[in-house]
Amino acid sequence: MPKYILFVGVLLLAFLNVTGAEEEGEPATTHEEEYNPGNMIVDHVVDAHEWHIATIGHTHISIPLPVILYHDGQLDVFLSSKFHHGHDTYKGYKLELDGENKGKIIIEATGEKPLDFSITKNVLAMFISMILISFIFISIGKRYTSRRGEAPKGLQSLLEPLILFIRDDVAKASIGEKRYEKYLPFLLTLFFFIFFNNLLGLVPIFPGGANLTGNIAVTGVMAVFTFVITTFSGNKNYWIHIINTPGVPWWLKIPVPLMPIVELMGVFTKPFVLMVRLFANITAGHIIVLGFMSLIFIFGNMHPGIGYGVSVVSIAFAVFMLLLELLVAFIQAYVFTLLSALYFGMATEEHH
Repeated sequence: MPKYILFVGVLLLAFLNVTGAEEEGEPATTHEEEYNPGNMIVDHVVDAHEWHIATIGHTHISIPLPVILYHDGQLDVFLSSKFHHGHDTYKGYKLELDGENKGKIIIEATGEKPLDFSITKNVLAMFISMILISFIFISIGKRYTSRRGEAPKGLQSLLEPLILFIRDDVAKASIGEKRYEKYLPFLLTLFFFIFFNNLLGLVPIFPGGANLTGNIAVTGVMAVFTFVITTFSGNKNYWIHIINTPGVPWWLKIPVPLMPIVELMGVFTKPFVLMVRLFANITAGHIIVLGFMSLIFIFGNMHPGIGYGVSVVSIAFAVFMLLLELLVAFIQAYVFTLLSALYFGMATEEHH
């Protein structure tokens, strides 16, 4: 844990960027911008090129992140602070604040999008979670080696029930005692990656708050891994049940191969459902909590007294939703892991 705290501290000292909302050369406005709950919610759940910490008055506190762009054979690397929150261009590049390319970097002159390999908020959150997970489980592994035969304690005793749960009730039960060990490392990695990032997403301050498991690209990559492992693990019995399903009337196979088509579609829809389920549930939870908090400011714009009154109800519901999200964080990690294990079990099941 000291290494993790040191990493966060160095990151904050190196990248903390405090800038005023009124950029140099911009006229000061005489009125505050009207509160837009839709923009606020979208800005919190989508990816970004900077990690926003807080806004105090007209001052934004954020961590600028590395921008890595490739266009016309040229590689450009700089910090996102060069864009001044999207108000300035840099080297001909512009960070779009509105429209269909909102949040994307384009070439101002042509409107084209360069190849973007930037370290965005979600990418940084992934690196942080990877370091955290690696540190935790390397420490636990060393504990098992040094305390062989002794009762677990500390972090080891906290996570051991979860590890045994995935091994015994998910991997063994779904894949079988003879074949589960080959898939157990992937299933454990999958479960704890989703679970830890779900929990970090509920923490409102850095290094938490990133909607990593609510990003469809992240859930899609995990679903693709499940799909690839399932496909390459499939034995003869698995493919026979897809192409020529036993027990199905012949007229559902000939002359139109209706059942094989349905079964082949199922091969692709299973990982698609995995991807969408995790993305939708996590994103929906964040949107509901932010929606309750937005009610305070919406009614506060009508009258401060109404805003204070609504705040009691909004905060109560938001706290309730956050507690519910703690349960959802575990359930969604469990469901994704369980379904992946079931697909592996179906692919490797022997003919009886």
